[in-house]
Amino acid sequence: MIFEGLPTTPRSEELVDKAFSRAARSGRAKSGLEAQQSMLQTAGNILSDNLENVVTEWPDFGVVDPFYRELADAVLRREMDSRTGDDGAEQVGLDALRASLSEVTWASRQVEEIQREYNAKLRKTDPETARKHRKQAFARMADVVEEVAEDLRRVGDARNALRDLPDIRPDEPTIVVAGYPNVGKSSFVNAITRADNEIARYPFTTRGIQIGHFERGHIRYQIIDTPGLLDRPEAERNDIEGQAVSALAHLADAVLFVVDASEACGYPLDAQLALRDAVVDRFDAPVLTICNKSDRSRNVEADAYMSVSEGENVDAVLDLAVETVDWEPDLPSR
Repeated sequence: MIFEGLPTTPRSEELVDKAFSRAARSGRAKSGLEAQQSMLQTAGNILSDNLENVVTEWPDFGVVDPFYRELADAVLRREMDSRTGDDGAEQVGLDALRASLSEVTWASRQVEEIQREYNAKLRKTDPETARKHRKQAFARMADVVEEVAEDLRRVGDARNALRDLPDIRPDEPTIVVAGYPNVGKSSFVNAITRADNEIARYPFTTRGIQIGHFERGHIRYQIIDTPGLLDRPEAERNDIEGQAVSALAHLADAVLFVVDASEACGYPLDAQLALRDAVVDRFDAPVLTICNKSDRSRNVEADAYMSVSEGENVDAVLDLAVETVDWEPDLPSR
């Protein structure tokens, strides 16, 4: 997963303390003018390199798969909404993160410029004047890092919010399961996938998204149940949940919309079909209507009928889904 390897982002005071304490140690190993030059070089390198690394460790969101790009934006919007101090910010989500990364890049370059400026001054003076110049350089470097303290905090918070997102792979064929609660979606996913199904704790769902995997023809498919997102009308979702649905729309190669024609789920069939039609409008991928609990009622026009509880036609539905996805693996050319 593209965010799991992001390193910890230092806070501004931590970074300054690290740079200046190491600079002091390097200075003690030398004397006179050489000591001041060594301290300046050490502090400048640590600050500029660490600030640069904060930025370069992040992926280029311009080339990130649209699923992860929208997912990250939704997560970060939720993160910022939960912080009272960011409510009035002009930029949120990925825009705010990009702006902060740009500021950190600026800080890294400013430190490098200060280092070059004072390196030149230290070459032309006596040890005592060099000491004064070095202290001036340290003060200016510290001011630069303090100026991006809020940006470093925002980058660190973004890293913490994104690093534990579950591993959903945009390069694998994906089937999304939708439908009102209690129609049998989770039971279907459990029935067709391996025992190691993952419950993914997305921050914008009321419950964890369930991710399962199965294989057909040596191809691994991922199948996703989305409680809290695609189990109620769009008008009942907030903006962040709506954006999460948009992310899933980039991911899905097919959607299985499960209905319960017996209405034992607690929702009228008309309401279920209205939600199905909304999903059709939202997703570019083919949407199959699957009637579950067909042992109770088949009173709906559907692409397939099954009863998970009775073990009827479950494999046939899965075969239909695979056929609909029609996945062609990328084979290496000779």
